[in-house]
Amino acid sequence: MPISFDLNPGSVSGQKEMHEIAVTHMRPWSRKYDVHEHEMPWEFVNPMWARATGKGVKLDGSPGDGMVTVCVQTEELCWGDAGLYLRSPSPLLGGSAVAAAGTPEQREKFLSPFRTGKPKWGAMAITESQAGSDAANIQTTAVLDEKTNEWVLNGTKIFCTAGDAALTHEGGFVVIWATLDKSAGRGGIKSFVVTAGTPGIKVVGCEKKLGIRASDTATLVLENCRVPYNHLLGKAEVKKADDSKGDKGFKGAMATFDASRPIVAAMAVGVGRAALDFVKEELTRQGVKIRYDSPPTQQTAIERDVIDMEAELQAARLLTWRAAKMIDRGQRNNLEASMAKAKAGLAVTKITQKAVELLGPPGYSQKLLVEKWMRDAKINDIYEGTQQINQLIVARRILDYSSSVLR
Repeated sequence: MPISFDLNPGSVSGQKEMHEIAVTHMRPWSRKYDVHEHEMPWEFVNPMWARATGKGVKLDGSPGDGMVTVCVQTEELCWGDAGLYLRSPSPLLGGSAVAAAGTPEQREKFLSPFRTGKPKWGAMAITESQAGSDAANIQTTAVLDEKTNEWVLNGTKIFCTAGDAALTHEGGFVVIWATLDKSAGRGGIKSFVVTAGTPGIKVVGCEKKLGIRASDTATLVLENCRVPYNHLLGKAEVKKADDSKGDKGFKGAMATFDASRPIVAAMAVGVGRAALDFVKEELTRQGVKIRYDSPPTQQTAIERDVIDMEAELQAARLLTWRAAKMIDRGQRNNLEASMAKAKAGLAVTKITQKAVELLGPPGYSQKLLVEKWMRDAKINDIYEGTQQINQLIVARRILDYSSSVLR
């Protein structure tokens, strides 16, 4: 069935609303929270929370929300500021994990608090010092205490987006990836929900970063952290890892990325568009016109650069919308999600670097936001699976090779 790339009225309405938020509540504060990295941007958080709770908007990123609409809105908000977007009071990646792998009861339990009350956040903790792209090498452990019927978690997680906010605001939570059996590899991996206020988990620091500096990126330590048995995402009927059901648990956890990678791709498109829009506005101000109807041999270097930037951006956007639409249709999009994420990461890096180059010294200075967008761009080529990992996934799916064959 062909996919139309015309947005429906609901998506267009959401696009306009998010653009207004980007203009009013994000751009004016971009530089402030780029400089003051670990301060909570209440100027953005409060109106976003009021909008979400006032309209009863679902914030878990589940397919029922209309993933194309989610991606369109994400692009607009990241056109405003990608770091502030990651401070949005919502379940974020943690919510995507609960929506993808949790039972209906778990989705209600962990996501319903986000409809009322004070701002709160969700997060997902996967990365460890020895387990970045290789998620199957996770060393954080989960052991069942059969006397209390609780899971006991121990380990350290790094680079956890919104980890600090999730654990310091009532109603928040972090989804922790841990292994029930290290010898089982990916077959032993499960994901567990740890709610704010749970003893045994603490934030030991936040990273100072190149870009997306308004976002908190935390290091978490779990020391005999106890969570209820039913906080294991999915049907918690397996008390120890085994090859059949354990691998299913890992695949369920990994399915989170099929939903989150199109959103990350949309983030990249938003940042790239911010830089491209600014360049085009500046060229117009200087009286430079892009002659789209002229052959390349008759165009200036600047014209060719701008047209190439536009082509890169549109290719990334259409791949993103395709992967999102497949989610809305209930289709498996593992290949398409990785294609969108890989292309968008490359495109935004190229576009923002070229924008700085075309604007010369002012583009490199902090007088403009262009240098910030270049710094914000690079993370889209790294998190949610590096460029290399996503290209590897694409190759495996196209060639029908397993991970043991194509590494």
